[in-house]
Amino acid sequence: MDNEVIKAIRERRSIRRFKPEQINDEELKTVLEAGTWAASGKGKQDPWIVAVQNKETCDMLRKMNAKLMGTEADPYYGAPTIIIVFGTAEWGNNVKDGSLVIGNMMLAAHSIGLASCWINREDAMFETEEGKQLLKEWGLPDDVVGIGAISLGYASAHPHTVKPRKEDYYRIIK
Repeated sequence: MDNEVIKAIRERRSIRRFKPEQINDEELKTVLEAGTWAASGKGKQDPWIVAVQNKETCDMLRKMNAKLMGTEADPYYGAPTIIIVFGTAEWGNNVKDGSLVIGNMMLAAHSIGLASCWINREDAMFETEEGKQLLKEWGLPDDVVGIGAISLGYASAHPHTVKPRKEDYYRIIK
């Protein structure tokens, strides 16, 4: 069985090389809106989504994340837009709900010709004093934690190979 959604799921890849040009507002809003339609535990819509396009702030995020990795390389791969997803610390489904938001946004990005890559370490980034200050500046509640992020932009290169799916990936029990 095949349709546009299944096709997008099969074709989407994590992109680690981005063009420097910024995406347009309509593309950004389309991706963000897709994130808001993700399923969430008890329908709480707990996640918070922050899209960063300001160069200075993006550079700060790059340095914060790289420091945690112990490198000077750009963990966001030069993407002009960084989207960070947060969840309420005490909500037991925060990571699950936030992960679905990220997945929706990555599929939406692919479906409109944008490239994305899931990025980690936002949990530790926003536990720092620097991270807590950003949360205040962005008007987020004090009790949120970083779930993850996506690098977003136009691809400057695409992977040429696709790993085959492992044979025993799923089981059907009847």
